[in-house]
Amino acid sequence: MNNPQPTRIDTDICIIGAGSGGLSVAAGASQMGARVVLIEKGEMGGDCLNYGCVPSKALLAAGHAAESVRQAGRFGVKATLDGVDGPAVYGHVESVIGAIRPLDSQERFEGLGVTVIRDHARFTGPDRVQAGETEIRAKRFVVATGSSAAVPPIPGLDGVDFLTNESVFGRDNLPDHLIVIGGGPIGVEMAQAHAQLGCKVTLLEMFSIMANDDPELVDVVRRGLVAGGIDIREGIKIAGIEKTKTGVAVTIEDGGETLKLDGSHLLVAAGRRANVAGLDLEKAGIDHTPKGITVDARLRSSNKKVFAIGDVAGGLQFTHVAGYHAGVVIKNALFRIPAKADHSTVPWVTYTSPELAQVGWTEKKARDAGIEFNVLRWPFHENDRAQAERETEGLVKAIVTPKGKILGCGIVGRQAGEHIQLWVLALTKGMKVGDLATVIAPYPTLGEVSKRAAGSFFTPKLFSDRTRAVVRFLLKLW
Repeated sequence: MNNPQPTRIDTDICIIGAGSGGLSVAAGASQMGARVVLIEKGEMGGDCLNYGCVPSKALLAAGHAAESVRQAGRFGVKATLDGVDGPAVYGHVESVIGAIRPLDSQERFEGLGVTVIRDHARFTGPDRVQAGETEIRAKRFVVATGSSAAVPPIPGLDGVDFLTNESVFGRDNLPDHLIVIGGGPIGVEMAQAHAQLGCKVTLLEMFSIMANDDPELVDVVRRGLVAGGIDIREGIKIAGIEKTKTGVAVTIEDGGETLKLDGSHLLVAAGRRANVAGLDLEKAGIDHTPKGITVDARLRSSNKKVFAIGDVAGGLQFTHVAGYHAGVVIKNALFRIPAKADHSTVPWVTYTSPELAQVGWTEKKARDAGIEFNVLRWPFHENDRAQAERETEGLVKAIVTPKGKILGCGIVGRQAGEHIQLWVLALTKGMKVGDLATVIAPYPTLGEVSKRAAGSFFTPKLFSDRTRAVVRFLLKLW
């Protein structure tokens, strides 16, 4: 029997990876008239759809629903939580993924004119890629292979079964006691989701949880996690992990004391690593490190025919960044516009309850820069809508210059991820704090918190002795 002969495809753009960024480039380029080949060895939709953003938010929604029943008495509503159906919860998660999956499917993209190849891709030269039996030669390549859960070098970890974001959502039943290693956004979100669903949860972090966010805002989230029954251990060292009859035991060193924590399941959420292995990048002259492919401001690698976007580009690991990168690449690759990526106004959100959202500079960054700045705060408890809904935990915290230039903003509270978008727009368009202060906000809305925070910039001047003297003088003229 003869072996099938390799085929060759000549195309305009070849994209490796069908996650958020790769799909955005493929859809845009194809609809603009380019010949596009898209290669994906795993699931269409990538990590975000199948193992990341979508399932995690679906699981959080289930947890928040359970918690809302527990808290119904705040409103005089008598409600009892009869229990949580684990299989039904995971069924909910899968149904959410299933509702979105057609938008990312191979069939949809083939309908857009994209040639989709489901195989592993590797470079064989500076202008060619091999995927199975097919060789693809292209004018431009886009590497969008994303990232995977990093596995820290903890003694004993390789001898136990543990969960990552790729396996935590595909279960049959909820864990009895989940031990989470890692206090970043993924770790705290999954800790709260499982705690609200009735699991015992222990969260372990070597430093401080949510270290990239403003500590003042993180404190609000921390209080919420602790109030929800989560045992948070920060500043600890994990000495070892071992398998037990009932699950797993984690030995930690905490403040000079050695403790052994027993759990039924272990979730490792200790960061992400770029997916660069197996691509044979060196054969295409593409510089890279374990953190990802080295790119310039236009997202070009050392091989100027090859772009890298999203997590594999070694920068901010957010789905919305990958989507933003896609637009930059399309400008460069299709229109030869020397567009550069600007990450200065990229927001991020941790979807706990309360949520925490951030964009631009934090107070620490402004202080480290040695510049003069003002901090504007407004608490949710002084907002009428927050009082009506009994969601008064949180605040808006904005960093501005003495002349009112907005440097950054952090929000912790209900729907913070929605409210931060006003500040993202302001930063992107170079607005001043006065532009937000003069917005007419509908009443009563949580959005008024941002307006009031912005307005507080003018409070010292408006209600100063000088202003009162001017008003008294003008009134005498009437």
